Amino acid sequence: MGAGKTTFIRHLCDYLEVEDAVSSPTFALINEYHFQENGHDRTIFHMDWYRINSEEEAINAGLEDALWNKDAYCFVEWPEKALSLFPKPYLWIELEVVDEETRKMTVSSCV
Repeated sequence: MGAGKTTFIRHLCDYLEVEDAVSSPTFALINEYHFQENGHDRTIFHMDWYRINSEEEAINAGLEDALWNKDAYCFVEWPEKALSLFPKPYLWIELEVVDEETRKMTVSSCV
């Protein structure tokens, strides 16, 4: 907690020129944002699985449907709660607190 996951996603959304307000979906589980890409409306699903206790709970909440939507980007905080639901390939991004002002980011591809 406090590593900057939502802040990182907010910056990604700024880069993609999302006009929606980007906030943590901790209690909603999933937020939906939109942006334009090559003249087409694109969707981002921003999920926070911190409160998810099992893969079954994630499926029952409809989170798997968002993951498998080929026309959307999915950014998931706490993905390890139901990792087997992810279609491959995907990017795994880890944020580590170095100190109060500094974070270390590790990016790997899961194929």
